Amino acid sequence: MARTFTPAEANSALSEVRPLAERMVAARARLQELQGEQREVVRIVAGNGSGYAVGEARTDEFAAEAAELERCLDALTELGVQVKDPEAGLLDFPAVRGGEEVLLCWRVGEDAVDWWHGLEEGYAGRKPIDWEGEG
Repeated sequence: MARTFTPAEANSALSEVRPLAERMVAARARLQELQGEQREVVRIVAGNGSGYAVGEARTDEFAAEAAELERCLDALTELGVQVKDPEAGLLDFPAVRGGEEVLLCWRVGEDAVDWWHGLEEGYAGRKPIDWEGEG
């Protein structure tokens, strides 16, 4: 079985997890911007043939942002955290509650890991953490 966290351990891990998750969200957002710019360049080129060099410099930045996103995802996975939505910064920490496997839920912008849900419930089914130990 993969690593599990108690609520206290998940909150302690935030000091390491939060900056990685914030960088992940920023890299993902920048990649989307660059993809939008690239589509626009392709449209311009198809329209009148000018502006083809605009995409050159962006290719390096795209590669750098993609590498940053991958580094963040790898680091979070290595810590035992599951990335559910890199765009929203939604993460789950595997846990055990009353002998049942559950997920502690946190997203970028929240102060603490205060929520949990069953393995099949997802973000919409999250409930306040009502236990401390176990795991």
